[in-house]
Amino acid sequence: MVTRTPDDALASADEGEGFRSRFRIRRILLAVAMLLLAVAPGELGATTRQQLVDAFVAVSSFVGGTLMLFYGLEKLFGVDVGQVMTRARAFQVPIAALLGVTPGCGGAVVVVAAHASGRVGFGAVVAALTATMGDAAFLLIASRPKVAAFVLPLALVVGMLTGWIVDALPHPRFVTARRPLPEAPSVGRPAPRHWGYVAVLVPGLGLGIAQLAGVEMSEALVSSVALVGVAMGAWVWATSPLRAMTSPQDPAVTRAAEETAFISVAVALAFLTYAYATDFLGLDLRALFAAAGPWLILAAILVGFIPGCGPQILVTTLYIQGLVPLAALVGNAIANDGDALFPAIALHPRVAILATLYTSVPAVIVAYVLYYFGIPAGW
Repeated sequence: MVTRTPDDALASADEGEGFRSRFRIRRILLAVAMLLLAVAPGELGATTRQQLVDAFVAVSSFVGGTLMLFYGLEKLFGVDVGQVMTRARAFQVPIAALLGVTPGCGGAVVVVAAHASGRVGFGAVVAALTATMGDAAFLLIASRPKVAAFVLPLALVVGMLTGWIVDALPHPRFVTARRPLPEAPSVGRPAPRHWGYVAVLVPGLGLGIAQLAGVEMSEALVSSVALVGVAMGAWVWATSPLRAMTSPQDPAVTRAAEETAFISVAVALAFLTYAYATDFLGLDLRALFAAAGPWLILAAILVGFIPGCGPQILVTTLYIQGLVPLAALVGNAIANDGDALFPAIALHPRVAILATLYTSVPAVIVAYVLYYFGIPAGW
């Protein structure tokens, strides 16, 4: 047995701090590059600013409003979900699926933690990972509530059915292995940047609602509020110690600001990528994706295998912009595990891989059924 010395612990801590510093520097550089593009002269700057304004007013403000409402209610009616699942026994799978389909990654992480401590079965883990759409759910709810009302209940039902089927199958021995779950990182009390960002999101939400209602607004006012909001969100994201997921112990304002900033940067980059590709490179992405046909569905499902919420937010953004069909969105939603896959991989890589493989089966089936048998017009 190898004994760790205090010097080893200090070296490990230094390595961790070094990684966090490099991670933060990369974020700062990306945020600065995005803001420099916004102030660039000529068509490049004008296109960048317009895309950032559109992303903030049409998406970020609604995501922020949804997160503030969701996390506020969560704090108000907070319960010990782990204990509830332990007592549920026969109802673990539907409860796990319900936690998974809850917007964000917190519910699925709770299920992964409960499995690691031996409180729930493997079927519950698969149900949660199948049902979860991660942070992309907030984006879909904010931008396409009608579609979200179809996709999320569908993911819930598919998650429950998959979890029950998995529980009925024989499992390898490693599925029952347990490891303690490390504590989720905490940002702590809201910093001035969190309050400042939320303060900009509130009028941004008002502008977004007015825009949907067709109210005439001053272009200068909309642009000013939106660009300040983009800058504040980039600041929160660039200085965050987190990859994306916040701790349930953090205040609602902290969680809403941190996760809105993460989603907003991902959405802004997706908007900019699309605009640069079409305006400056002359690519016809609609024609390109249309030519891919059924292979586009498989590509969206494969993207769902990537841990984290960034790639999934990109797929949802492409759907909102009309570049991929609903079947691709559904396949990605069922296949993706969001940030919950990170603790699963850390605790038990083989369990994480097996669970991901299980989620791919219903993703392929449901997505291609929707693709070949049709969906409601306009979706």
